[in-house]
Amino acid sequence: MTTPESEALRWHSGGCHCGAVRYETQAPEDIEVEDCNCSICSKSGYLHLIVPASRFRLLTPRSALLEYRFNTGCARHLFCAVCGVKSFYVPRSNPDGYSVNIRCLDDPRSFRTIRIVPFDGLSDWDAQASRLADRSKAT
Repeated sequence: MTTPESEALRWHSGGCHCGAVRYETQAPEDIEVEDCNCSICSKSGYLHLIVPASRFRLLTPRSALLEYRFNTGCARHLFCAVCGVKSFYVPRSNPDGYSVNIRCLDDPRSFRTIRIVPFDGLSDWDAQASRLADRSKAT
């Protein structure tokens, strides 16, 4: 997704189900998110908003998180140590940024538009991931 220079970014708060994990992320009013059909994303209902690390602030201690890695070990799946919800993580496609689950934002309706784009991570994740590679770059 390209963010026009003139489009203002604003902070959105979010977190896990129990509230032990809290964060803020900065995004424009119009966003594009990926709905990946790979096993971990489809089983958790994850909708990916990928942001640069500079547009993400973890408000709670890292000790509130548990980490899970599989396959290549590049993606850092981070879960609340209390309720088990993965509200954000470090994606393999953008290891220098974060993927925020917009379903875990306090008010995902605060965006003007949300475009949901299918992402076929089940068939050939590597071929699909190249189109996401620049998402964590600040514009």
